Amino acid sequence: MCGIIGYLGNKNASPILIDGLKKLEYRGYDSAGIAVLSGDEIKCVKAKGKVADLEEKLLKEPIVGSFGIGHTRWATHGVPNEINAHPHLDCKKQIAVVHNGIIENYSSLKELLIKEGHVFLSETDTEVISHLIEKFYLPAGRQGTNNLEEAVVRALKLVEGTFGLAIISKFERKIVAARRGSPLVVGLNGDEKIIASDVVPILAFTKQVVYLNDNEIAVITDKEFTIKGLDGKDVEKKIEEIKWEIGQIEKKGFKHFMLKEIFEQPEAIENTLRGRIKDNKIKLTVDLDISSINRIIIVACGTSWHSALIGKYFIERLSGIPVEVDYASEFRYRDPIITNKDLLIVISQSGETADTLAALREAKAKGAKTLGIINVVGSTIAREVDSGIYLHAGPEIGVASTKAFTCQITALLLLALKLAEQRQPEEYKKVEEKIIQELSTITQKVKEVLNESENIKKIAAQFKDSINFLYLGRGLNFPVALEGALKLKEISYIHADVDRCFP
Repeated sequence: MCGIIGYLGNKNASPILIDGLKKLEYRGYDSAGIAVLSGDEIKCVKAKGKVADLEEKLLKEPIVGSFGIGHTRWATHGVPNEINAHPHLDCKKQIAVVHNGIIENYSSLKELLIKEGHVFLSETDTEVISHLIEKFYLPAGRQGTNNLEEAVVRALKLVEGTFGLAIISKFERKIVAARRGSPLVVGLNGDEKIIASDVVPILAFTKQVVYLNDNEIAVITDKEFTIKGLDGKDVEKKIEEIKWEIGQIEKKGFKHFMLKEIFEQPEAIENTLRGRIKDNKIKLTVDLDISSINRIIIVACGTSWHSALIGKYFIERLSGIPVEVDYASEFRYRDPIITNKDLLIVISQSGETADTLAALREAKAKGAKTLGIINVVGSTIAREVDSGIYLHAGPEIGVASTKAFTCQITALLLLALKLAEQRQPEEYKKVEEKIIQELSTITQKVKEVLNESENIKKIAAQFKDSINFLYLGRGLNFPVALEGALKLKEISYIHADVDRCFP
């Protein structure tokens, strides 16, 4: 999970790129860098550590230019250091590339390029892309092209794996972006254009955006932007409007985003419920014929997988429909048996989780009905499911998910009640009034827990030096125990294990 930012406009690009990287730092924070066309050369500055370390270097080595790209990294190939940080350049320092994803055949491509005389500086898979583009861009011989996007397309035909890419060249005033499996969004504001891996840094400029789909390439210039498929065919794209406000992505006085989002849970849950309970009745709209469903499969990763396990309890108990829960990264590799009587539910805060998206496409190809529980409007999963339930939790910027988890559970309970109403109306009538009454008071109960934050700090102080934690839970609380252990490991790096309650 890394962050991409690119800017082309009439302002100095460097501070804009830095500001964008700060907003994307939750996506990757072991190193960062920018590349800007300054005069007739690409100037690249990189730093190990946080974006603040890069910003400090730029104060000593300022770069002036009106278009460029930047990246904040979470290392996969190669240790976190300045050399492995993005952007990566070609041999002649005429092309700069930032990349999210993994190039699976980078080793064989690197070997081929070295034999052709290319010199590599880093241990990353990404550097292969900059040299492949160099191979096809303005070389001597008939196979070359003086068109950057053509060179990018030729290079990507040799690449296996996933990518979200932003590329610049010293020869053309444009940014070329390409996507396969890693999200990219283009923001449009007249002569200013911005590209990012997330809408968060775009909000400062515009709410008008275009989302790239897989195997699409965008070419951004001062006057226009165009999108084509990697097959060369033009693609018509709808300009969409971001619904979030800039104030929603600020810390609002909290020390960090995760703490802010913990305290936003009452409001977020209320937003998930809003309009879906009316006159003590569930008013959830699901645009699917669920009368013929024989089985439900829920796929997700990480925190969303834990909410899926809770959803299994809700749906089976209330509706009587059998439910399986799969880890998305394993789902398609077991060659699942899927029919048109199955409903696949995919859960993803971002709507861009690569393994969850792959599972969705696998199930759709085999004829299953599909439903998404998603937070980000306009995301890839949101666009590809047959029907969906938006969480309306607002942007979640903290690395560890908090409010999305409780909102996912809320949405799953609403869905379970909707299914029960149609499949087991007598059972539904027994629980409807009580559950709806409890839902009407849930946000107040969450506030009461949060009001105990000072006491919770005192408890944490007592146990902060412990080196192992054991979480116990049974029934609905077993997935909660899994989530609690995950949060402790993610945030404190303290070992935690989970077991069901002892008999």
